Formats: sequence, C-alpha cells, structure tokens
Amino acid sequence: MDPSLTYPPDADLRRLLRFEPDSGAIWLGERRMVLLHTAALTALRHDLITSVGKEQARRLLTRMGYACGLHDAGFAAKTRGSKTLEDMFLVGPQLHMLEGAARVTPVRLEMDAAAGHFDGEFRWDDSWEAHAHRLKYGVVDEPACWTLLGYASGYTSAFMGRLILFKETQCAACGADHCLIQGRPIEEWPDGDAHRQYFEDDSLLEKMAALSQQVEALKSSLEPAESGGMLVGTSPGFQRAHDLMRRAASTQVTVLLTGETGVGKERFARALHAHSERAAGPFVAVNCAALPAELIEAELFGVEKGAFTGAHAARAGRFERAEGGTLFLDEVGDLPMPAQAKLLRVLQEGEIERLGSESTRKVNVRLVAATNVNLETAVARGQFRRDLFYRLNVYPICIPPLRERQSDIEPLAGHLLARFSALHHKRLDGFSDRALQALVKHDWPGNVRELENLVERGVILAAQGGVIEAEHLFPNQPDVAHDGLDPQGHLARRAPQDEELLCERVLDSGMPIESLEARVLALAVERSRGNLSGAARLLGLTRAQLAYRLKREQATDTD
Repeated sequence: MDPSLTYPPDADLRRLLRFEPDSGAIWLGERRMVLLHTAALTALRHDLITSVGKEQARRLLTRMGYACGLHDAGFAAKTRGSKTLEDMFLVGPQLHMLEGAARVTPVRLEMDAAAGHFDGEFRWDDSWEAHAHRLKYGVVDEPACWTLLGYASGYTSAFMGRLILFKETQCAACGADHCLIQGRPIEEWPDGDAHRQYFEDDSLLEKMAALSQQVEALKSSLEPAESGGMLVGTSPGFQRAHDLMRRAASTQVTVLLTGETGVGKERFARALHAHSERAAGPFVAVNCAALPAELIEAELFGVEKGAFTGAHAARAGRFERAEGGTLFLDEVGDLPMPAQAKLLRVLQEGEIERLGSESTRKVNVRLVAATNVNLETAVARGQFRRDLFYRLNVYPICIPPLRERQSDIEPLAGHLLARFSALHHKRLDGFSDRALQALVKHDWPGNVRELENLVERGVILAAQGGVIEAEHLFPNQPDVAHDGLDPQGHLARRAPQDEELLCERVLDSGMPIESLEARVLALAVERSRGNLSGAARLLGLTRAQLAYRLKREQATDTD
C-alpha cells in the first residue's frame, strides 16, 4: 500500500448510517438501506445466472452495483467537501467497507478531476461476491466480483465526470487469496469497448420512457386549469369525497364543499364542472373573501349604467358570465348579509337583478360554494343566514385534510414532481427516501397547497439529473436525533449539539421546569391556531395527553 494513501477517520461516515428500530428503517444519509443475508444474495446470483445466462446476469449485477456507486458518490462532497481531493474520493472505499462489501486497501491512486485523469489500484480482502461465486461454482477461470466492480466504476465515474472502468486483475473466485482491481478511463483500456455493454442503458427503452414522462408531465401541467387534474389519491376519506363529487356531477344539485384551507376545494369544483353536462360551458370562480363588501354585489350580479358614481357603462356580473356553466363561490362564509339575501333569491328563483336595474334576468347556472369555516356556528352567531345555509347545504362534501391522507402524499408528490419538472425544464430522479419520509411525517397545516409549494421549491433547488432531498423541501428544518454506530459498530444513541445547547440555555435561564412546560404548551397551541390535535403532534403527544397537561396548568393557575 502507498503510505501516503491512509484513510481519514470515518466517524463522519459512520454518522451517516443510522438505525431507527421504532420505524424499522436503516438510513445511509438520505438513502434508505436494508440488511440482506449474503446467502440470499448468493441464491439471487445463482438464479440469475441459470435463468438468463452468465453474460446477462453479469450485466444486471454490474448495473446494480453501478447504481449503488452513483448514489454513494453523492455523499463525498457533502461529507468531506472541505477536505483534499483524495480524502473526498476515499469516502467511496470507506463506505464500501462500512456496507460490508469487502475490506478495501488503496494501493495506488492518481487522479486529476479537472483533467479527467484517473489511475487507481485497490486490494479487496474478503469480498462477499467472490466468496459467494466460489461457494456455488468452485474455483473459476474468470473474475466474478461483478456487483463490486460496478460499484467502483459507478462511484468513480460520478466523481470524475466520465466513465471509469474497473477490472479485476486477480480474483479470489479464481483461487487467489484476495482480489485486486485497477481503474482507468474506459478509453484507455484496449478492450474497453467490449465492457461498455455492462454500463450502458437500454437506450431505446430509456428514450421511450423519457418521452412518455415528458408527455405525462405536460399533460399534468395543463390539467389543473382545465379539469381539476390534482384529484389524486386512494385514501378512504379522499375516495368518499371523490365518489360524492362524481355522483353530484350528473345532477344540477347545489354543492357545498367544506374543508381546511388548501385542501383543494376549487380543484374539486373544477372536476365537478368537468364531469357534468355543463362541461362545455364556462367555469367562473369568485373568492368572496378577496372582494370588498361594497363591490361584491356588483361583481356577482352586475350593474346598470349610472347605478352609482363611476358606473359609466352596464356590466354583466359573474352569474351572467357563468351562463350555462358553473359558478364557484369560494369562502362563501365571508359574504356580507345583503349579498347573502340576494344569493338566496338566485337559488330560489333562478334570477338575478343588476344593481340599478328595475327588472330581473333569468340565469342558468350551477352553483358550487366552498368554505373553510363552520357555517352552522356562523348561523348561531348571527353571521350567516340560516335559510341560505339550508339552501347551500343540500349536498355537502367534506374534503379531508392532507394529514389524514398519508397514503396519498407520495402519489400526490410524484404528480406534482412531473408537473413542475416540465414547467422548470428539470430532469429529476424523484425524491430521496428521507425526503419521502419527511413528507409523510409533516403535519401539513397548509394541506395540498403547501405540498404544491414545497415540491416546486424542491424541483428548483435540486440539481439537474439528481433527486430532491429533504433539505430541498424543508431548508430551515433542523435534523433530528438518530441512532448511529459507534467505532466498534455497535448501535449507539447520539444527540445533536443543538439539543445540548438548548438544554444549557434553559438551565442558565433559571426558569422553573413547570414554567417552561407551560410556555411550550401555550406556544404549541398558538402555532396550531387553537387546534389541540395539531399542537399535540408538534409536541409528540397524544391529544389526550396534551389536554391533561393543559387542564393541569389551568388548575394550577386558579389555585
């Protein structure tokens, strides 16, 4: 071994490997890992060789290793971006050992990333793949560490920005006591072209798949404006709402959509319109909360010339513009009382009266209303007409919040990824496993609208051809504590430095623990806008546990 090629300490890499016994997940940085028995991998290799032949099996296993190497290369700059080029590169061999592939010893390493020059030699001891092949087939004539070679080639190629081919000059499967590999740019190998087949994609299939993805992405980018294309989901709550929408579409019934802000009420309204007999007619949307109270009647019902100062010409209102189609009244709970009375007349008589007019006009409009407030409560407070509420509430559809649709988060995120990738001209390989886990665990106070914003941000921040990582979605969210490995490879708990600093600050403040708990509880309730379930999720408690603590604090205050 070249004495200058000594491994740097691997504590930074061991911290990447984290065990989460409670969730059943193992993580290497942002990537989810699994532990597999070498006996199972040996059986897989044997089945591949016997079913598709040695050459095709070698190609598949090399490609699998190549993909693993590409992924691990992403950790080098993140982990040792401030180190020397050699220390950064040695992340790969050290990770290969940490992952249990073999004991890797650098023998020679010459590299110049700027010039594209690479010449390296490494020794492998205890290669699992050489052992597995020899166990099944005895001593063979050709090297057999296909997956490991693919890994070395993929890692180095990603690092160097060009295809680096590693070949075994000796292999334990051939009877040697260890394996020895050499890597150089594929063009510098006399037989390099013969090895390209093990690294090249199925180009025609890849191009067809890429074109198909582009078409779907372009379609998805148009769908939301036309037919509610964001209606994606299979969760029971979503399916119930979707089924109610489809049943109502074939009728003329007035529909009331309820649910939290951002759940997609307008998209449901557009889908209802698109599936109805009125699909060829206009879809007109009005946000009642965005219009000043003194203008909302003119916007909805229209005005005649001279009806008020500034009305220099007659103008049709939203009801008339929606003739033969659908009018969507969003945030209908914010309508002022005079406008509520006129809306009730429209629903009862099917006619409107422009401001300043002495005659009525018949309108043929399907009304869909939406609100994120409890209209029954508004009625009880005298803020909403009871008779109008009964007219609107003929066919209510409650759209569940995203936090109650966990199984829909991943397909929704994938749908949005395709849409924004096309919009921003990005080609991405999806989300990292950690990013998907972060999406599923997020509380989603902003619902689908918040997911839409986060995915668009992730598409913009992710590198071309890369994946969306958790930090692209949640750039200001601190990492949480994880289980890691100590230097002996044992499972060990580690706490982030931020936690230690926070605890020190609490102790230095002299605040009693009871006062601290009361302040934290109050802040969680405030951030959740009084929603105890949301506050409990922020604190990692059940709703009952939070309610008990709040009740205890109230009892203490009264004493």
